[in-house]
Amino acid sequence: MAHTWWWLLFGVVLLLTVGTRFYNVTAPDHVCWDETHFGKMGSWYINRTFFFDVHPPLGKMLIGLSGYLTGYDGTYPFDKPGDKYNGTHYEGMRIFCTALGAAIVPMSFHTVWDMTHSLTAATFAAAYILFDIGMLILNRYILLDPPLIFFMTASVMGMARVTRLTRDARSFTGSWWLWLAFTGAMLSCTISVKFVGLFVVLLVGLHTASDLWDVLGDLSHPIGYTFRQLLARGLTLIVLPIVLYASFFYIHLTVLNRSGSGDGFYSSGFQSNLIGNSLYNVSMPREVAYGAVVTLKNHKTGGGYLHSHNHLYPKGAGARQQQVTTYSHKDENNRWLLKPYDKQGVDNVTLVKHGDLVRLEHFPTRRNLHSHREEAPVTKKHLQVTCYGEDGQGDTNDVWQVQIVGGKTGDTLETVTSRLVFYHYIERCVLTTTNKQLPKWGFEQQEVSCNPNIRDKAAQWNVEDNQFEKLPSVNFQVYAPGFLSRFLESHAVMLQGNAGLKPKEGEVTSRPWQWPINYRGQFFSGSDHRVYLLGNPIIWWSNLVFLALFLIIFGVEIIRYRRNATPADTIVTSPAPRGPADCSDSNWRLLRAAAWLFGGWLIHYLPFYAMGRVLYFHHYFPALVFNSMLAGVMLDYLTVRLPGWLRHTVLGVAMAGLAYSFMLFAPLAYGMSGPFSHEPNSTLARLKWLSSWEF
Repeated sequence: MAHTWWWLLFGVVLLLTVGTRFYNVTAPDHVCWDETHFGKMGSWYINRTFFFDVHPPLGKMLIGLSGYLTGYDGTYPFDKPGDKYNGTHYEGMRIFCTALGAAIVPMSFHTVWDMTHSLTAATFAAAYILFDIGMLILNRYILLDPPLIFFMTASVMGMARVTRLTRDARSFTGSWWLWLAFTGAMLSCTISVKFVGLFVVLLVGLHTASDLWDVLGDLSHPIGYTFRQLLARGLTLIVLPIVLYASFFYIHLTVLNRSGSGDGFYSSGFQSNLIGNSLYNVSMPREVAYGAVVTLKNHKTGGGYLHSHNHLYPKGAGARQQQVTTYSHKDENNRWLLKPYDKQGVDNVTLVKHGDLVRLEHFPTRRNLHSHREEAPVTKKHLQVTCYGEDGQGDTNDVWQVQIVGGKTGDTLETVTSRLVFYHYIERCVLTTTNKQLPKWGFEQQEVSCNPNIRDKAAQWNVEDNQFEKLPSVNFQVYAPGFLSRFLESHAVMLQGNAGLKPKEGEVTSRPWQWPINYRGQFFSGSDHRVYLLGNPIIWWSNLVFLALFLIIFGVEIIRYRRNATPADTIVTSPAPRGPADCSDSNWRLLRAAAWLFGGWLIHYLPFYAMGRVLYFHHYFPALVFNSMLAGVMLDYLTVRLPGWLRHTVLGVAMAGLAYSFMLFAPLAYGMSGPFSHEPNSTLARLKWLSSWEF
């Protein structure tokens, strides 16, 4: 009978999930919110065009693959939210992401069932996710959130199933190995979508350590059994994920083999692998000579090109001379003419050597690279760097000394491979770039300054392009790095880009304290089909209540357990319908499951308080999955000892409340039209329970 009920309830969950998730899924037929980013990146995979993004590649590769398999040709520009698709085959990518998001609901049911053996807990855990408007909205669009939360939930489902099989004495069976490998693969996929996948890796790692501790304490098995368990989990949960993770990057770097908008974020050597890049299979002079027109790339991870443009620093930002910045994209304004310090040019071929004094003339504007005793515009401890003079003529503050890193007198400056420092001959400082972004007057490019600390690691540059017809050229393909070097550089650039994310003008950002209370939402779509990302307030606020109740109850139970009282025997003293021993065991199992789910919520939520990067409301949703499963478990725990009729009444009212709240707030997900909630005669005014909600 229990088996029949399991399949009946699971079937109902599946039907409701499919109905709510796929209803009108292709509407609206225009670009919504971050579809402008991830749809575009899917197009770049189809076109094999290289780009830079702060996240690992798997989610975007899957979006691109789903589009390719469903007839999308990768030509739609995804310029901005609100742009009509106009016959573009975007539906396959939308439906693929929706399918991944829909799977979260039955997987949550499966996870809680394995952790608690309670159909009530499993059903309500699934219902809390099923009837949440926020989870519905976030998982219906071409975004990274559906694959991220899908793989995270799958990892936890695999974790719970492995633990159950281990406790049922089914270790080392075929199904046990399969679930272990599944868990490892899902962990790898999670972190391959976003680096926050590390949170679920930590959770599964702690849970695995707990399992192994239980195995070690089982005296019915020899100590060698524990070592076999440790080895099996090491292979499937450490080695397998690492191999898969590296494989995803190998595919990513193999597919994206054509030059694109992201080239400039990477080193000169990295770019030489990209078809169409100026460094791909290129022939240039090996040495750098006076009279060469060069581009200079900052050698730090993600460093840009030394750049200037015909705009002056504004009043209050130092001398009103021509701006100098670093810029991550290839541009005519990145070109510089290398000259001797004391004349405009040389008649014979003369190579630039370590210790030489030079001037750098900005090729398009004919002004010299210059520094003087004025504060840099942002980093006030540094000196300002400008372009100064006319027609290549300037003053002594244009003189720089070339210092090759690790070089000695007589060493020749080489293209691409030499790292060099430009030491200002008068001010005794080094040309550097800070991680600071200039205001709008500097086009939000990176600040360039002269640092009196001559040991500054960011003050190293390399010559990337070297145009000089009087020297023989060599092919630079031999200097192209292999996969391992590109793999490591990709990570350094991504991590640096992630840390430096700043909000765009007019963008709605938020702080972590606002998320659990559902303080403010986010518009996904405007115009006549408005979609507003907001959590179902009944679900979100009751989630917080169940979090608080768990902490109180678990604290009481731990104290009683420490004082040798019977666990889970204190909250309600009415007769147990399942028998005292059975009820006590099941309640303790519920609390143990709740403790791990609380840990999952904590691990996926608290780290955001320490993050310096820009944060958004949708970052909370992985944590929300754990909170929702915890709510289902705690609801079962709190009602399990009630008389049967009262328990069924309470659970029935709770389920009806969840379903009603879903129907009440469904317009936020399926599309609103007419006046906004704050306007006269709006039918949405009754849904605006907080003044900070903006729909």
